Amino acid sequence: MSSPVKPQPDLPPEEQTVEPIPEERSVPSKSKPRSTPVRSAQINSMQIVFGSILAISLLLAINFSGRIAAGRNIASERGDLEQAIQTLAAQATALRSELGYVSSDAYVEAWARRDGNMIKPGEVLIVPVPPQRTLQPMPTPTLPALAGAPEAETENWKMWWNLFFDAPPGG
Repeated sequence: MSSPVKPQPDLPPEEQTVEPIPEERSVPSKSKPRSTPVRSAQINSMQIVFGSILAISLLLAINFSGRIAAGRNIASERGDLEQAIQTLAAQATALRSELGYVSSDAYVEAWARRDGNMIKPGEVLIVPVPPQRTLQPMPTPTLPALAGAPEAETENWKMWWNLFFDAPPGG
């Protein structure tokens, strides 16, 4: 049995090819019927747009995370610098007050009396002198006399012999 041929009206007769029309079977096949159409593996324009948006979003997220990290570093450095500025301002205030005292007449008079050994007219300078100490020589200590009779010194090798053998050397 020959299969019917599907004509191709768009092409001239010399370029037409013969394509058989699939026959419909009246016998039920044992394979599962297809309920959904088969999708082609081609990428459509919606997938390209979605991929582009995803890539741009990823790049923006990476860029923003870098900026956030840099902002944190700058904020911590700013806090450190503000603290250093406060410390230096306190030191400057203390130095200004000390400069005011040092440039006053009260400081000059206090230094002249304390460190310069100077006096005002009509005053008498008294410098206390510590008494001279004479050093007393310490007597050389002496050993107390031994109460008993002096023991006879044992020779060194005999002491070692007694330590190792617990008996006097035989002789």
